[in-house]
Amino acid sequence: MKLVFATGNSGKLREASEILGEGFELVTPAQVGVPEDIPETGKTLRANSIQKAQYLYDKSGSNCFADDTGLEVDALGGAPGVYTARYAGEDKDFVKNMDKVLHELEVVASEARMASSLGLKVKPVSRRARFKSVITLIINGEKHIFEGSLEGKIAYAKSGNGGFGYDPIFMPDEYPGQTLADITEEQKNEISHRGKALRAMGKWLADNFAEGRQA
Repeated sequence: MKLVFATGNSGKLREASEILGEGFELVTPAQVGVPEDIPETGKTLRANSIQKAQYLYDKSGSNCFADDTGLEVDALGGAPGVYTARYAGEDKDFVKNMDKVLHELEVVASEARMASSLGLKVKPVSRRARFKSVITLIINGEKHIFEGSLEGKIAYAKSGNGGFGYDPIFMPDEYPGQTLADITEEQKNEISHRGKALRAMGKWLADNFAEGRQA
């Protein structure tokens, strides 16, 4: 089954292809005549996911899906959240994004240490965080929503050479002491937020649209 995936990120495209497996042919928006950046001005991950999928479907007329993923860091009040990709600027530089998260966590920790030194009672600064993904699939004009999440914490420094995005600073609960960039792609795909949402989408397609695999 051919599906247009609303991304220009080669890492995400490869990840989605590996998770969905045989029977699915994923193509990029540019391959169906939509080379421009797809708008994402929603206030929530769900709103962005729906907006991107609808834009792509309206422009291409092709069955498609779009995801929006956010990193939520507890000590930062849930930031970066919906601004995950452009946390440090509109250029979507993930090295800068990671540096900003690490810096802001150090600022919070420093403020807590200072308050403690003044005799104030302060809670230890949590580095708990999670990734959330929302996927909107549009088949023949009908929308279907799938979600996935991954719990973990933010490392004190970048580690690993794999993955993409924030992977070098996110340590999933399933692999203590390792970041998503330290583990293999297969290990990451088994537990990832996007993997969970994609597998839910794949199962729905297999259960409800099996004949479309040949489309």
